[in-house]
Amino acid sequence: MINGQIRDKEVRVIGEDGEQLGVMSSRDAMKLAAEAELDLVKIAPKAQPPVCKIIDYGKYKYELARKEKEAKKKQKTVELKEVRLSPNIDTNDLNTKVNNAKKFIGKGNKVKVTLRFRGREMAHVQQSRHILDDFAKLLEDVATIEKPAKMEGRSMSMVLTERR
Repeated sequence: MINGQIRDKEVRVIGEDGEQLGVMSSRDAMKLAAEAELDLVKIAPKAQPPVCKIIDYGKYKYELARKEKEAKKKQKTVELKEVRLSPNIDTNDLNTKVNNAKKFIGKGNKVKVTLRFRGREMAHVQQSRHILDDFAKLLEDVATIEKPAKMEGRSMSMVLTERR
C-alpha cells in the first residue's frame, strides 16, 4: 500500500535514510512524505503498529524486480535425462550409454536409466536386473542411486544423481 491507500490511524515511520521517526498518525506521515517529494509505503502491514517507510516507490519497485531477477539467474534447474537400454545390450553399446550418462550427470542433470522389455523378454526380467546394477557400478565414481531399480509396466528403471 502506498500514500492514500494507507488507512491505519497510527504508523511507525522510517525516514528516507533509514532512521526511525517514531510512531505518528498516518496523516502526519503523509505530510512528511509529501514534503520530501517521496511516497509513504507500508512495508510491514502485520506489525503493531504497521511500519511505513518514506521512499521513492518507483525506485523501490525497480530494486525489488532487480533482486528477483538476480535470484532467478542464480537458480539452477535440474533436468531429468533418460538413457534407454534393452536386455540384450552388448558391452560396447552399454559403455556408450554410460558415457552419455556421465555427460548428463557432469552437466548437473539427473539420469533415468530405463531397461525396456519387449515380447518374450518379459519372461526374463529378473535375469536382466544385473544390467542396471552394472550400469550403476560403472557410474559409481560420479553418481549415486536416487531411486533403485523398479519395475513399471514393461520397463525397469532407476534414477541416478550427481555424487556430492
